[in-house]
Amino acid sequence: MNIPKVLITGVTGQDGSYLARDLLNKNYKVYGTIRRGASPKTFRLEELGIVNKVNFFSLELTELANVVHVLNEIKPDYIYNLAAQSFVGDSFLHPHYTSSINYLGVLNILEAIKLLKLDTRFYQASTSEMYGDIKEQIQNEDTPFNPISPYAISKLAAHYLVKNYRIAYNIHACSGILFNHESEFRGREFVTKKISSWLSDLKKGNKGPLPLGALDSSRDWGYAPEYVKAMQLINESDTPDDYVVATNTNYTVRQFLEWCCYELGYEIEFSGSKNKEVCYDKKTGLKLAYVDEKYFRPSDVKKLVGSYKKIKNDLNWEPKIFAKDIAIIMTKYDYEKK
Repeated sequence: MNIPKVLITGVTGQDGSYLARDLLNKNYKVYGTIRRGASPKTFRLEELGIVNKVNFFSLELTELANVVHVLNEIKPDYIYNLAAQSFVGDSFLHPHYTSSINYLGVLNILEAIKLLKLDTRFYQASTSEMYGDIKEQIQNEDTPFNPISPYAISKLAAHYLVKNYRIAYNIHACSGILFNHESEFRGREFVTKKISSWLSDLKKGNKGPLPLGALDSSRDWGYAPEYVKAMQLINESDTPDDYVVATNTNYTVRQFLEWCCYELGYEIEFSGSKNKEVCYDKKTGLKLAYVDEKYFRPSDVKKLVGSYKKIKNDLNWEPKIFAKDIAIIMTKYDYEKK
């Protein structure tokens, strides 16, 4: 019996680590890519106890020749493209770099599959940020896209590219339009992890108050380990298609902040005007967080809510863990971590 071979770009990230663990548990042979010359941040894989089970390959997604060489050597049965410049704020500072990784990288993988005539199933990590300035209250696979950041624009271009190669070249290519998904392994540049980790450090006396951007931006937050299971269902389905992965719920940054504060034993109150708000602990008067306008983006998505109806009907996936529980999980993890 042939052991399935899987190539994961972005294997050291939040999603890549959980995905690698799942696939190794299914006895797949897992290959993970790292950028040439980079020092891989393998702490997530180490914490999961799988770093020595992943076969690492050096890969530069922006160079077609290198992508062709790596894919020809591995000949993977499955590819999960999770590598990206994935922080929206940074995409305004580095739009060319963002586009190179997020769009040209996908083009190079798809071209390599086509040129090598590989019998490979390809999964692309698309994003709810593609909806941008939304036209519908709840977003699904048929909702018009209206991206408003360089990150979202690059991801949308790649999303359409996947569809095109699926239709034009009969490549088994699919996309998961994943809404925000968090976990203990989320990067600290993302607001949820910034909140849970910073407040945990503050509680220990290691930091001052937390600076934040818009408190009333709202998102559909899910749990990353559940979302990587959706990725597998999408990529292993015999019919390639695109699916929204979401929870159909919606909460604000302010609410996430409140949940994390309560988990740490704070009773909070807010004071001040919208752009100058401050969050205090009622019992002690301690300043916990404050709004800092430097964290406002040139343009920002205010609200996202995704429908998981299609993936539930087609692939029997639905979320079990929601935003408040995720905030508690992350805060406990960050506070207890040495």
